[in-house]
This record gives sequence, C-alpha cells and structure tokens, in this order.
Amino acid sequence: MHAERPNLLTSHHAFTLMVACDTCVHRPAHAAYPCGVPIDTLVTMTGAVRDIALGMTAGALLMIVAIVPARHAAAERASTIARISAAVWALSAVAYIFISYAYIRNDAIAPSRFVEEVWSFATTIPLGQAYLQMAIAALFVSIVAGLVRTPASAAWAMVPLLWALGWQAQTGHAAGATDHHLATSAMFLHLGGSALWMGMLGALALMRKPLGLDAKNAVIRSSKIMIWAAVALVVSGAANAWVRIDSPADFVTTTYGWLLTAKIALMALAVGLAAWHRRVALPKLSDEHVRTKFWRILTVDVAAIAAVIIIAVVMSGTAPPVPIVAVEDPTPAYFLTGYGLPPAPSALNWIIQWRLEILSLFVVLAMALVYVRWVIRLRRRGDSWPWYRTASFLVGMTVMLWITQGAPTVYGMVTFSGHMVEHMLLVMVAPIPLALGAPITLALRALPARKDGTRGPREWIRTIVESRIARFFANPIVAAVNFAGSLVVFYYSPLFEFALRNHAGHIGMIIHFTLVGYFFANALVGIDPGPKRPAFPLRIVLLFSTMAFHAFFGVSLAASEVLLAPTWFGLMGRTWGPDAITDQQYGGNIAWGIGELPVLALAIGVIIAWRLSDEREARRKDRQAERDDDAELRAYNAMLADVTEHDRRSGE
Repeated sequence: MHAERPNLLTSHHAFTLMVACDTCVHRPAHAAYPCGVPIDTLVTMTGAVRDIALGMTAGALLMIVAIVPARHAAAERASTIARISAAVWALSAVAYIFISYAYIRNDAIAPSRFVEEVWSFATTIPLGQAYLQMAIAALFVSIVAGLVRTPASAAWAMVPLLWALGWQAQTGHAAGATDHHLATSAMFLHLGGSALWMGMLGALALMRKPLGLDAKNAVIRSSKIMIWAAVALVVSGAANAWVRIDSPADFVTTTYGWLLTAKIALMALAVGLAAWHRRVALPKLSDEHVRTKFWRILTVDVAAIAAVIIIAVVMSGTAPPVPIVAVEDPTPAYFLTGYGLPPAPSALNWIIQWRLEILSLFVVLAMALVYVRWVIRLRRRGDSWPWYRTASFLVGMTVMLWITQGAPTVYGMVTFSGHMVEHMLLVMVAPIPLALGAPITLALRALPARKDGTRGPREWIRTIVESRIARFFANPIVAAVNFAGSLVVFYYSPLFEFALRNHAGHIGMIIHFTLVGYFFANALVGIDPGPKRPAFPLRIVLLFSTMAFHAFFGVSLAASEVLLAPTWFGLMGRTWGPDAITDQQYGGNIAWGIGELPVLALAIGVIIAWRLSDEREARRKDRQAERDDDAELRAYNAMLADVTEHDRRSGE
C-alpha cells in the first residue's frame, strides 16, 4: 500500500530545493546516483518543494484577496510571489509524479518505456490519478496567477487550490487508515491550515519592504487568518491521533505517540502565544516600531512552524502504533462504505449512533462560535439583537451537527430511507432556523467596514450577496424551482451514486442542499438581504406549489419498482430491514411525510409574517396621521367629496 511508504507523506518535510538529474529516475531506489541523492530523498524533497510552493501561492493570493489594497506596492509584490510560487508548484508537482513512480517501482527501467509507464500510472492507478489532478490544478493556477490583478481574480485563482488539496488529502499517511472519511477530512483540514499558515507567514516576510508603514495592519489582519489556520492544524492533529493511536497509553509508550503529543502541544502553545502576541503586544507598537521590528513580530510564528516541520519530518519516518492491516472477513457494507454495517435502526440507535466527520464538525462549531461572538460584539457597543434569532441559529447548527455526525449520516450510507431522512433534514429542516437566525444581517451589523480599499469579511459578504449569481439563486422563483428541481436532478442522475461513493461528493451534497434550503426559506420568512421578496400571496402560492411537487416526488418513489443506485444499495448485504426496493419505497413515504411538516411550518411562518407586516404598516400610517393631522384621510375624503359633487352636477 502506498500509504505505508513514509516518504510519500504530503506534509511539508523541509525547506531545501533539490533538483534530480535525469538518470536518477531510471535506477533502483537502493543504488547510488550520479547526483549523489537517493531516490527516496528526492521524493521527500520534491514533495516538500511542492507543498511549500503551494502554501506560498495560497498565502500570496490571500494577501491580495483580503490584506492589502489592490494598487498598493505590496499587492504588486504579492502578485509576483504568486506567479513565481505557482510556477515552482507546477514544475515540482509534475516532477513528483515521475520521481514517486520511480520510487514505487523500485527497479531499473529502460528510458524508452519510462514515460509510457508513468502515464499509465497517472491515468489508471488511484494514487497516480491523485498526483495527476494535483499537477493539473498547479498548472492551471500557474497560468491564471499571471492574470491576477484584483481581489476578485485572486479569489477565483484560489479555487483550484482547494481542488489540489482535496486530492492531496487522499494520498497522505492517515488517509489509508480504517476510518477513511475521518482521516481524509482531517488530512484536508491539516493541509489547508498548514498551507495558509506557512504561506501567509512567508508572504509577509517577502513583502516586508513594500508594506512599509502598513505592516501593522497587514500583520493584524493576517494573524486572524493564521490563528484560525493554526486551530485547524490542532483540531486535525487531534483527529489524526484518534485514527492512528490505538489507546491513550500509546501517547506515552510509543515513539509516534510522543512525537504526536509534542506536535499537538506545540501547536496549541503556538496558537496561544500568537493570539496573545497580536492582541496585546502588537497593538501597543507604533507603525514605525512595527516596521523596524517586523521580524520580531514574526518570531513566534517562525519558531513554531520550524519546530512543527522538524517534528513532521521525524514523524514521516516513524510507524504509527496502529498499522494498516487487512480486515478479517469484511462484509459487503465494508467493501462499499469502508465501515462495518451499523445495528438495525431503532429509536435508541437514531440517538446513540454517531460517527465523527472532522471537516463538517469544524465548520459547524466555527460558525456557531463566530455568530455568538458577533452578538456579543453588538451588545458591547450598545446595539440590540433579538435573543430568539440567536436561539434559532444555534438550533439550526445543532441540527446540522446531528445530520453530519449522527445517525442520519450513519444510516444514510447503507439505506435509501436513511439517506432520505438525511436529505430532508438538510434541505427542509435545518435551513429554516438558520434563515430565521439572519446570519448575513448580523454579520453586516457586527463586522467593521474597511476604508483603505481592501476587502475584509464585511466587504466580501456584501460582494457575494450583491453579485449576479447570488441574486439569481436568491430570486424566490428560482429558489423554488431549485428547491424542487434539485431533487429530480440529484436522484435521477449519476450525482446520487457519486455522492454515496465519494466523500467529497457527500460534502458537496451537504453544502448544496443546505444552501438551496436556506435560499428558499430566506425568500419566504427570512430577513437577510439578497432576494427581492414577492408579495405574501405569491409566497403562499410558491410554498404550496413546492409542497405539491414534494408530495408528487415522494409518491413516485413510493410506487416505483426501479431501484436507484442499484450497485450500492442493492449490494449492501444488510442482515436487517426490508429489501432494497421496499426500503426505497419507505424512503418515498419519508420524503412525502417529513417534507410536509416543514412546509406547513413555513406556511404558518409566512402567515405570521404577513400579519406582522400589516400591523407594522398600520402603525406606520397611524404615526404618519399623528404627524400631519391625518392629511391622507382628509385628502381621501376631499377626493370623495369632489367625485360626489361632480356626479351631482353631471346629473343636473
């Protein structure tokens, strides 16, 4: 298994760039090479160069996105860093495919056949396909980076970085563990956090002179992002420990456990020191002191990341206490899902069945924490925020937590009915309290506005909300069509089985249907900006039209004799519950039954909002009448009198 080769790890290993000579990849891994560097060392160093270049590209682009003004000299320096780093990333990513294949093959090969075998490796073997996708993303970014001039273009250029990190997360050491989804998510979070932390730190160092007196603002803004990145590293490190450590005793009885403990402790210490340094020490320094003591400000980060990299290098060559071993007598469910078959569904099991998915857990908890911090910030400055909106949003986050970590995702992998419960909760239950919590409105009130031409969180939220794409999907009619039509497109296309087989597809499904439900609920009962909401009667029409479609969709599934995703649910080998087609028909009944309750709640919400709107309008007219001595009513009476007089004269 490639995951057992320690030198193929995707963490950053060293800061040294070493270029391999052409003859190295054609010789056995144990031989001596003309360039004097063994092939396994070349793999490590090429991977290190690739990862560092990726991080520097991400850090430089993020500087343009949110840290420095677009026309600032530092932005020009960041653009140059991004172009050079992206080019190095692309070259090293391509070189890594050739060198890693030579290392894996571990045998002499004729040069005439080498390229052909590498191409076959990159297009037919999962590990090679991952390396190829990473190289394609790097090549694309290296081309696009030369066109980056604005924060928006820099933000779009960062999208392929996520694609590359997603593929890279599947090639790491921990990604081969028994809990593959947890390990892959933890690796993605780890790689993303390390890329941001290392990249922004390197970009700040290289932008020292162009920043000038603006260094203080740049460091303060960057530190907020880097602290989140460091927290992601700590959380993902703890998740990796969960996967790779068999028992708590391994932390003190094995070399790997000692190293992992030291790494997590060091990261936690670095986060605390960096937060204190930037919240307490940095604000007290004048702009000139920041400029002259720039390297002192970065000392904590430099020391921490250097120590973490040293530990990562040592860990890459240390076997974990829990080796990757073959599962004895695996069930069909294990072959398909990577997990054993859960117990038969029951009321108790729907409560106690949980499975950790670190990426969604991190996002849900981070959103809840940020929301509460925004509310506290408003209250500290004397502004009010309704308590029921806070409670509503936290209820929505709790539902999302259960969907992504609890029984819905456990049973949603093995039964269609369980998947339908997960889907209905995502699209029809969780979005309602989230929309009533009005997170966009809260963010626009709580976040400070920037006046130096940069785009902070508030500016980016406004840019996204006011964009044509967001306005299109937030349109109530489009939201209703998307709300109903996504069901058909998803379940009656290969997307359904892709989301079942691929963890990234499953995460994409969660994001898509949560947003679809939020857009629809916000258009009907929300107060967040974006949609131009129709009159209340039209909202009722849209709502009941959607209810009718959901009923039709559920009835069609309940009556269908054609199994969806047959190579998944049909081969699950369950020892409990009904057969696959009967279970799918139960899922249709669930879509019909569960779907009606949230729609009914939305209908009640629209009616209440309608009534409250009428009451507010009546109060507004009463206040207006008090201010102008009921001028509107007197004008109306005068108009009626004129009409009466005109009719009388016409009659005469």
